[in-house]
Amino acid sequence: MTTEFDVRLPASPTLPAVERRARIPAGFLAGGRAAGIKASGRPDLALLATVGGPAAAAAVFTPNTFAAAPVRRSQAALAASRGWARAIVSTSGCANAATGAAGDADQVRVGELVAGALGIGEGEVLHLSTGVIGTRLPLDRVAAGIDALVPELAATGNGFEAAATALRTTDSTTKLATVTLSLPGPDGTLHDVHVSGMAKGVGMIHPRMATMLSVILTDAAASPELLAAILRPAAARTWNQLTIDGDTSTNDTVLLLASGASGASPVIAGTPSAATLALAIEAVARDLARQQAADGEGATCLLTCQVTGAADDADARAVARAVVASSLVKAAVHGKDPNWGRIAGAAGNARLADAAVLEAAGIDRTSATTRAGTPAVVDPDRLRIAIAGHLVFDGAAGGPQPFDRAATRAAMDAPEITIRLDLGLGTGYGEAFGCDLTEAYVRENSEYTT
Repeated sequence: MTTEFDVRLPASPTLPAVERRARIPAGFLAGGRAAGIKASGRPDLALLATVGGPAAAAAVFTPNTFAAAPVRRSQAALAASRGWARAIVSTSGCANAATGAAGDADQVRVGELVAGALGIGEGEVLHLSTGVIGTRLPLDRVAAGIDALVPELAATGNGFEAAATALRTTDSTTKLATVTLSLPGPDGTLHDVHVSGMAKGVGMIHPRMATMLSVILTDAAASPELLAAILRPAAARTWNQLTIDGDTSTNDTVLLLASGASGASPVIAGTPSAATLALAIEAVARDLARQQAADGEGATCLLTCQVTGAADDADARAVARAVVASSLVKAAVHGKDPNWGRIAGAAGNARLADAAVLEAAGIDRTSATTRAGTPAVVDPDRLRIAIAGHLVFDGAAGGPQPFDRAATRAAMDAPEITIRLDLGLGTGYGEAFGCDLTEAYVRENSEYTT
């Protein structure tokens, strides 16, 4: 009987390699600066703009009933344009959520300010905002910041990184990811195509469609419909498997824009090029989600749960998500305590995602509606659990397994702790990302507005 799982099993061996650096795809400008929205004086205004014309766009948004003004404004803009945009503006330090009609008017005014500075239509501007709920945007400072920032916009990695830095609130690191791929041009020659992303969010994060703020840009040529078909399942498999604290924000948004400036031919649904582009976008999304989990508020380690042998992928994702979301598991991980009973308990409580998430991941609407929120199939007599490479439970071999507790604790003293579960029921695979629960998390969130 083996005493160890292969914890190095690739989470998704088909995904391309990701570089964690700032690279701006062709056809875009970016920049960020301090506008005085944050009392700290740190960068808090980001702007991204297209060069020469609108970009195809797709998005996923929070389903929170208190969805913020920037969420509603972006939804309206994308609906009116049928998926085209020329700019993204982000204000950090004020969520502009639960601010009523005045907050909606403020957000429209931000769009007007950006549009006027760039010489575009207000309806071509998409919006992101993050920070304290229930506060109004300081429009005078935002206006001055936009006027100062527009001349600084650049088609450079530095501009892209400046925008990513200005996106942050309680993040301790700037989160960047990029993939380079090759797609054919009109004459058949290959062109380099770039997919680059930025993200923020290390608290108030839990799976329900997006769970934070992110922008992904590509210089591929693709329709809004194709981008939406790529983004929704990618988000379901990555950001919907990210949890920090069990709370979904009012402002969660992921935006995907394609400029078409690479020179490659337009990507058509159902072609090899579409499959290649989809893998690159998912790779960027997955890496950004892992960076967010590792930087969770107060966190000292990244917690990854991989589930194999499930009845299907939806069950596997549900079990993985339940394990990383468990406060008991997160506390045990912080204490380097290989308490496998908490993992088993979390797995046994796992329930499938919302119908919208299941459908986005590829389940037909009828089945998604029927299965939403139902228990994942877990058989204790077939379940195996490994912590940091050490087998601790094997249902088929009598349950609890003898293991070296000191060695397992030592293995848990690492920047990333992997928990592996094999359900022994099928070929379903899923993963989820989280972090440990620490005293620092409680302190930070007990004093957030004071």
